[in-house]
Amino acid sequence: MVNFFTEDIEFNLSSLPLNISEWITITTNQANLKVDNLNFVFCSDAYLLEINKSYLHHDYYTDIITFDNSESSALEGDIFISIERVRENAQLQQTTFKRELLRVIIHGVLHLIGYDDKDDNSKITMRMMEDKYLDLYFRDFQ
Repeated sequence: MVNFFTEDIEFNLSSLPLNISEWITITTNQANLKVDNLNFVFCSDAYLLEINKSYLHHDYYTDIITFDNSESSALEGDIFISIERVRENAQLQQTTFKRELLRVIIHGVLHLIGYDDKDDNSKITMRMMEDKYLDLYFRDFQ
């Protein structure tokens, strides 16, 4: 099950595509994994900064933090996304808010699947996988 929540901001979840859960399921199925329970929490920069400081001991803003709660081959996790950071990154990348939000959502899912972005090579791989699933979304779910 894929769930969407907001914390400390007003964000109209109805702006999210209705088929986003199906897109996530297809993504995880291609990795031979099933979704058990994924919680997406949309929040402010300040809220995510506090999570970053408290749990990861990092004192900087980020667009996403993913907590993997999986105990088996079924994916479970909490994915926190700063809507402010997504809006800013969309402008910086000269893309739409929707595309950037979908990129960040799939980025969190890819972390749960097992991809990381800690070094240059893994960042390249992560970006290729993001692009692959964004292409899938815009081809099959628009």
